[in-house]
Amino acid sequence: MAITTGAPPPTHRSPVAFARGLLTGGVVGASPAALVVGAVVENVPLFVTGFVLTPVYGLLFFLGGAPRRAREAAVVPRTALAVIESLEAVGGESGDVPVRFELGVAPDDGPAYRVGITQDINLVDLPDYRPRGIVVVQYPPDKPWRVRVVKRPTPEWEERAATARLDPVPATARVAPPPEGCAYGFAVLLGVLLGAAVVVLLFRVDLFEEDDTARPPSSARPSVSSTSSTTVSSSASGTVTLGPGQSLLDKGELDRAVASLTENRDTQQALTVVVRERLLSVVFPPTGTRAPALDLRALPYDRFPALVEEATTRLGVRSPRTWQITADRLTGTLVLRVVVTGPEGAASLEANGRGEVVRRMPAR
Repeated sequence: MAITTGAPPPTHRSPVAFARGLLTGGVVGASPAALVVGAVVENVPLFVTGFVLTPVYGLLFFLGGAPRRAREAAVVPRTALAVIESLEAVGGESGDVPVRFELGVAPDDGPAYRVGITQDINLVDLPDYRPRGIVVVQYPPDKPWRVRVVKRPTPEWEERAATARLDPVPATARVAPPPEGCAYGFAVLLGVLLGAAVVVLLFRVDLFEEDDTARPPSSARPSVSSTSSTTVSSSASGTVTLGPGQSLLDKGELDRAVASLTENRDTQQALTVVVRERLLSVVFPPTGTRAPALDLRALPYDRFPALVEEATTRLGVRSPRTWQITADRLTGTLVLRVVVTGPEGAASLEANGRGEVVRRMPAR
């Protein structure tokens, strides 16, 4: 049988591919950024979000493609003869072996074309495939590059393959999947940068220790305790920011800061307490909940300077830039965590409710 050759079917790019690349890149960039930022600022919800974002996106992507896959499965594939231009085993020597085929496909109702595929062939059947041999193949009508060799063709096609004589197909008639183009790669790169930037910008204050003492909104109704500190308190949280040249590790500063947040409250309970050089943040439990709260009066504030001293001098961070103490009872017992960061990386230690160090994690 003589074969006529023709140009490969036209390929098309869709704006959907650009959007998909941008979204995929955003997830790829945001997920590790959330993990890193969440670990540095000890934000558990952010860390968990970074951990589950990629699997959830993958699941949604899979479910979203289910209708398309169902439509493709319902399309009756076309059957044709093909000549093996070349083949090469690219896998192991046991069981099914991946074989790289170079095929010249000869449809009954169209021009011949050339395509490269990789398909698993059982080691026992491998001698049945040889260069210039004729095989039966199938492919979707709208995707001629997705060719699969039919290992057990019907008797009719098996007879046709046994008697057919096909001419070689030139390489100029090759058909390949439509390229996504430079726009898709640009979309993925842009998505990665945007995803990471969004996470960093949203938590830039916690991450870079910005000392922003700007006037809070009127809805917060701040009460200024003195000219050297600013106290902002609401039903859910409260913060105390000291002025330049001061530190919450100075004697009595923490006690005064905590007192300014609780003086007009009926409870001394809190979910978390975060202490930095000049910033105290307290999250209060919602009314009527049974969350594992801690007693602000029971914290060993006198041990905080010693814990920071050990974290900044004995855990391998020779040039510490920032430190943070977090207190909570999320695991049932009161835990104090001190995290210090510097050019050498991050290090941390944990202490119990009496301020005694129970665990050290030096910088690596």
